Amino acid sequence: MTSGVVAASIVAHVPTLGLAQNTPPFQLPLVEGERQLGAELRAGKPDLFVMLSSHWVCTFEWYATGRQVFEGVCVAEEAPHLIPGIPYRRKGDPEFARALVEEWGKVSVPGRVNDFEHSTYDYGSLVPLLYLDPDAEVPVVHLPSVLMADHAECMRAGRAIDTVARRQGKKVVFFASSALSHYLVRGRENRPTPDREAMDMRFMDMMKRGAIDEALAWFPEFSKLGAVEMGGRPVATFLGVVQAMRDAGAKLTAKQYGGYAQSSGSGNVVLNMAA
Repeated sequence: MTSGVVAASIVAHVPTLGLAQNTPPFQLPLVEGERQLGAELRAGKPDLFVMLSSHWVCTFEWYATGRQVFEGVCVAEEAPHLIPGIPYRRKGDPEFARALVEEWGKVSVPGRVNDFEHSTYDYGSLVPLLYLDPDAEVPVVHLPSVLMADHAECMRAGRAIDTVARRQGKKVVFFASSALSHYLVRGRENRPTPDREAMDMRFMDMMKRGAIDEALAWFPEFSKLGAVEMGGRPVATFLGVVQAMRDAGAKLTAKQYGGYAQSSGSGNVVLNMAA
């Protein structure tokens, strides 16, 4: 594929991944998975990464980051002892951000460009990029999880990413920075309950088989009973991207990188969907 979304991934962002000294052994497979995935994706010379974070939360409207360069220090506000400050400097793509917001308007997704000087990276955005693109080579446009958006709106927002990528002739990789099951408890060593972990495995199996329609039909139940992070919004956007790739003729299957790992009752994975 010469343009459009060439891969769509679910990636992990748990705050203990931010600094190596905080990462417990059972989460190291997530680190290795993101390193492996990033190396493969960068070898394909993508023009842009689009990263939707579970931890950049907006209430009413979607935003696409539209600055040429992002530079600052990322702090995990909910757990500053784990990420007290990671400096970053990464490129953006204002042209893509503006076009995406325009396309969202055509499909009833309310959005704006976020080119504000003092906006900073959230850790859900930065942590995966530390391993996916450690040298900050690929420009990134960041998107939030929008509380007022239902799954259908998230899927429309995701399909629009592919539309704009094709129109601009760009090779784009989409990332949903999200856990699967996310019913949190204290103690990062705790796994999801057996029934929720089984649902995570069922969803991953559907993706690995390329059973997109099956996954779409089951997703409302999975997102509710599995307590998927942010009400399933990031994963729903991922599914919208995957729909667009499939409808463009790609025969898609998913590959898992690294292992499945817990973090305080959540289930985390690195899973990439591509032709």
